[in-house]
Amino acid sequence: MADKKRDSLRKVLSGIVAAIAGAPDREQGLSTAKASAVAEWPLPPSATLGSALRLKGIEREIRARLPWAVRKFAKAETGRIILRMLKTDADAFQAASAIISRTLEGIETLAVLPREAEDILTISARERHKWLKDGRLKSIGTRTVKMRGRSKAVTFHVFDPRHIEDVLDRDLASAWREEDAQEASENRRRGAGKAALTRAGKRQRKARSARTSGNDDAPPPKLEGWDTFEAEGLLR
Repeated sequence: MADKKRDSLRKVLSGIVAAIAGAPDREQGLSTAKASAVAEWPLPPSATLGSALRLKGIEREIRARLPWAVRKFAKAETGRIILRMLKTDADAFQAASAIISRTLEGIETLAVLPREAEDILTISARERHKWLKDGRLKSIGTRTVKMRGRSKAVTFHVFDPRHIEDVLDRDLASAWREEDAQEASENRRRGAGKAALTRAGKRQRKARSARTSGNDDAPPPKLEGWDTFEAEGLLR
């Protein structure tokens, strides 16, 4: 009986030892399966123009050209584009790397979207619309997209990144903002002058109207000697 218990205990211990011995092999296989293949591409400041929105826009542009199943593995970070995939997806990794390389060849000329222009130049949407309308901000065309959650497509103007960079480097947005403030002040001054003239004209018309109505209500002037003149029948 005691021998059977000792044999059973030895079997249990042997199983535990075997399980512990086999664990590193399983962990090694798991880490091998999760090992990543990584590729990086530099992203120059002339492409992002210092804008986080522009960086996100470049990421969307790259992902849009990749197969749907691979898009989530491409990521834009400050100064670089990273593609990180499992080593088991070697073929998909190579194909995605080639697409990203081709896309980045002309990334510095990628059109600037309205929200990106506002972020780069630190301007409001109202200023962007005004300066676009009067020609200070120059559009290079329009783009039409179907926005998620909207039944109709949206059309908007896009900008040349070199034009936006020039406006940024010369700080033209500050100069335009000052011009607009001076113009608004001048318009207010002219408007106040016109309003004052209008009020003065109204007061003059009221005064003339009051004088005229006062004369109409007064009795007609009585001429001296008129009764004698009329009694003698000189008008008959």
